[in-house]
Amino acid sequence: MKILCVLLPHFPLSCEILRHPEFEGRPIAITLSEGSQKLVLDYSPELKGLQRDMPIQQALAMYGEIELIHADVPHYWAVFNEILDALELKSPLVEGVELGDIYIGIDGLQSIYKNNDILVSAMQESVPATFNARIGIAEGKFAAYLAALNSPQGGYKVLAGDTNTFLKNLPCDLLPISIKSRVKLHDFGLHTLSHIALMSPAKLQAQFGPEGQLIWELANGRDDTPLYPRLTEETIEESTTLDSITLSLDLILMTLESMLSKAFVRLGQKGMGISSITIWTRSWVSQYWEQNVRFKEPAMNTRTAMSRIKQFIENVPQPGPVEQLGMKITGTGRPHGKQKSLMSQVRAQEHLLEEIKQLELRVGHPLLFERKEVEPWSRIPERRYILAPSNQ
Repeated sequence: MKILCVLLPHFPLSCEILRHPEFEGRPIAITLSEGSQKLVLDYSPELKGLQRDMPIQQALAMYGEIELIHADVPHYWAVFNEILDALELKSPLVEGVELGDIYIGIDGLQSIYKNNDILVSAMQESVPATFNARIGIAEGKFAAYLAALNSPQGGYKVLAGDTNTFLKNLPCDLLPISIKSRVKLHDFGLHTLSHIALMSPAKLQAQFGPEGQLIWELANGRDDTPLYPRLTEETIEESTTLDSITLSLDLILMTLESMLSKAFVRLGQKGMGISSITIWTRSWVSQYWEQNVRFKEPAMNTRTAMSRIKQFIENVPQPGPVEQLGMKITGTGRPHGKQKSLMSQVRAQEHLLEEIKQLELRVGHPLLFERKEVEPWSRIPERRYILAPSNQ
């Protein structure tokens, strides 16, 4: 599939500079908290050697004078989604999973845009000039990304035919893998894609597991990664700034409940419930906290949704006193038809099983098991039965 990549370098930093022009030219690192660890989300281009997802302690060891800014992730995504909306007017196949990285399916657009110059010009019109968009065209997402990365300022680059010559001298740091895997590649003396391409895939899989096959394929110019266009379902967002900063869980839950009540007014008219929702807060020192909550069965009212959301918020503490909070409903659906029993004892059992389902979803693994016969004839007791997850 032919892909056009629109690369917006240092997108979070560009968003901050748009709001705070005084940041221009200053050594800045934008940080994001992940559990108890602070990582680099973005940084000033002149800070060579820094990488995304690098621990902030490592960044400070390299550049002790940098300014640290807490990431405003909801704002970055709001700006990014506006750009994606504009690009969808040019092509219906637009993927924007990572901030600043956009992939567009352009097969079949030749009847609208007669050549690449016209196509690229249309895409550039949809992106504000502030973000210095770089554009590449190739077969496959990774090749299009590399083409965009090496495109001239204000222009574009097309990769066609055999791309091995173009790929061979590129550093392995460009591979879409974790920092840990990149460091491991360097430790093995594999500094460029050509070094990796000469390896056998079996050896790479022995060291990197399933990721080893991906590393080998990308280094050899093979990329079958599918395009994941944005979902067209409605997204409902609400946010607010509190009158005063607070650590009160009751106040946070009460504010979220008010937001959800407004959302269910809109959803109720369509007979829809919530299947996925993202809750976020920002502390008074701009520390960002986010949790995604999913429901096995769509929550059809505020009480049901809040019961599950409360569990998450109680178990994942806030990074500090909360000043702003918001929610984003990313998944909606209708409940599956299910006839409830007329007998109170059976209804109580159904209620218990539903609570277990929600708890299993929360912890990520089965909690209820049943004994099943496997080899009842075996002389070894342990082989006669197994504990299998209950289907409930």
